[in-house]
Amino acid sequence: MRATVVVPVLKSRSRGGQTESASTRTPESRLDEAMGLAQAIDLDVVNASIVSVNDPRPATLLGTGKIEEIKHLLDERDSGLVIVDHPLTPVQQRNLEKEWNAKVIDRTGLILEIFGRRASTKEGTLQVDLAHLNYQKGRLVRSWTHLERQRGGGGFMGGPGETQIEADRRLLQDRIIKLERELEQVVRTRQLHRAKRRKVPHPIVALVGYTNAGKSTLFNRITGAGVLAEDMLFATLDPTLRRMKLPHGRTVILSDTVGFISDLPTHLVAAFRATLEEVLEADLVLHVRDMSDVDNQAQSADVLRILNDLGIDEAEGQRRILEVWNKIDRLEPEAHDAIVQKASTMQNVIAVSAISGEGVDRLMDDISRRLSGVMTETTITLPVDKLALLPWLYDHAVVDSREDNEDGSVTLELRLSETEAAELERRIGHGQRPAKEDWER
Repeated sequence: MRATVVVPVLKSRSRGGQTESASTRTPESRLDEAMGLAQAIDLDVVNASIVSVNDPRPATLLGTGKIEEIKHLLDERDSGLVIVDHPLTPVQQRNLEKEWNAKVIDRTGLILEIFGRRASTKEGTLQVDLAHLNYQKGRLVRSWTHLERQRGGGGFMGGPGETQIEADRRLLQDRIIKLERELEQVVRTRQLHRAKRRKVPHPIVALVGYTNAGKSTLFNRITGAGVLAEDMLFATLDPTLRRMKLPHGRTVILSDTVGFISDLPTHLVAAFRATLEEVLEADLVLHVRDMSDVDNQAQSADVLRILNDLGIDEAEGQRRILEVWNKIDRLEPEAHDAIVQKASTMQNVIAVSAISGEGVDRLMDDISRRLSGVMTETTITLPVDKLALLPWLYDHAVVDSREDNEDGSVTLELRLSETEAAELERRIGHGQRPAKEDWER
């Protein structure tokens, strides 16, 4: 479908009387992002423009002159779809469709359309359907007013138009209730999975970041998984979890989450809360940033704002969030060297290229250091009745040497974190415990 993208830039008056943009994003970056969103669902963008709006109109958002100008462009380019990169009220959407004689969708509707196409699991489909229905519920106003011409209604009584609207609303509400119940089951299932993971306590590392920051590419680089990773907004939607082994031998679970975006619709935040709670459960959060994007600072602020809404405040973020400055391979040599140098001087920052692999080893070492803590060396002999612990030891410790004894016992030289050492002692229980001097070595 041939589409036209319109980016309204609303102006606001500051105290000094100067006119300034109400958004922290540059209009050009908003336009690029809106075009990227449109192209993510294979729309043919034949025209894109930035529109300054000094006085937003309640009925149409845009002024009459600009509406006429866009109408001429639609006729010239034979464009049947207009994407307005701004939230529209149902009244504004309807009035613009009448003026332009074209289908009009706002930013929220476009993101919902993309998510609807990307969802591949049952959970993802349920979440998108719920968000879409909540979005549609408020847009049934006057959808059936053509029926009013069939016969009139007396006084306070609504005609057949109102009757049809109420019927549609009831159908939508029934469907919403059904989806919410199904999603409650998804939440319970996720909670059961988390409870099982706690019994085999692998730390969780969650990847978060603005959409198209390179999370899935980094995920594939680290784990060797085959997750879809393309230079496209919202290339992946459904969360993916993989086990991986850190340099010091500890096994962790890496979680790739849905990408964030500025002005993320509240319907989506609510619907995807069950998925995003994986971030809340994570022991370490990797905030992936696209350093080749000129608007990466504003993108970072949007991500941190959503994390704060989820419950990870700034103080907790300092402890749990590690910034990963990605796509440094796209920078010019001078900018590349400056970014790498700056990252090396900061405590919670690692500069990497998920494509070339530069800096990934340093990232893995840093993750290992943060999750493993102080490594403890010990020598332990497992009797025959404790050999069931061997798989756990190989998953949670670095086994430097192993000796199989004649009586069936196994002697191991291990390196493991203090946390895992305490867990090992608990699992051994009343059996043989490592000598105290071994733990302190």
